[in-house]
Amino acid sequence: MTTVCHLEPDQNAQISRLGGPPGLMRRLVALGLRPGAAIRLVRRAPLGGAFQIALGDSFIALRAQEAGQIHLELS
Repeated sequence: MTTVCHLEPDQNAQISRLGGPPGLMRRLVALGLRPGAAIRLVRRAPLGGAFQIALGDSFIALRAQEAGQIHLELS
């Protein structure tokens, strides 16, 4: 199991679970990030900045702290 922080650009994965405080988990679910959802890392900012992921037809930008709470199974 890995997190969004460890994906390479254009790598696909499936969300296995979400971590973090309840407020963060609610925000991630509101964005459509749920266990079982397929995502793809589009790009990451240099120096450990933000991550852009694709979820269906949507693109979502996440801070590194948020991305580290999304646990994945690689596809």
